[in-house]
Amino acid sequence: MSYSKEVSKKLNELLEKNYDAEKGYKLAAEKVKNTRLKSYFESRAKDRYDFGHELKSEIANFGGTPKKGTSVAGDIHRGWINLKTSLSGDKDEAVLEEAIRGEKASVEEYEEVLNEAEIPASTANILMKQKNSIVTALEEAKAMEDWA
Repeated sequence: MSYSKEVSKKLNELLEKNYDAEKGYKLAAEKVKNTRLKSYFESRAKDRYDFGHELKSEIANFGGTPKKGTSVAGDIHRGWINLKTSLSGDKDEAVLEEAIRGEKASVEEYEEVLNEAEIPASTANILMKQKNSIVTALEEAKAMEDWA
């Protein structure tokens, strides 16, 4: 596989996960009653939407074709959130716990791609900015978990 195709493949994997996260956050915003949590989830969905556009542009720069749509794993996870919140007495807390779990996974996925030697510096800068935003969002979610 050529250099450009390999970079495009890795970026497409992150793009798909950002689609999943965006859709998951929109679902989370619908599920919670707490207005602070709702605002947090809506903001995270917007961030992931923006990340997706940045990744699409970067993929196109490498001659790749950006993926469209969510993954099967993401669809299953959203189904799990629906089930968990329907069974939970505290839906807000259950949704926040899933968001924290998802953000931890996102940080790991970004780190895996960033640790690849073949990622160009310009792409690494975009990915680092996105990862740092996810880390900040994760810290905010953990802080909200204390009062949720």
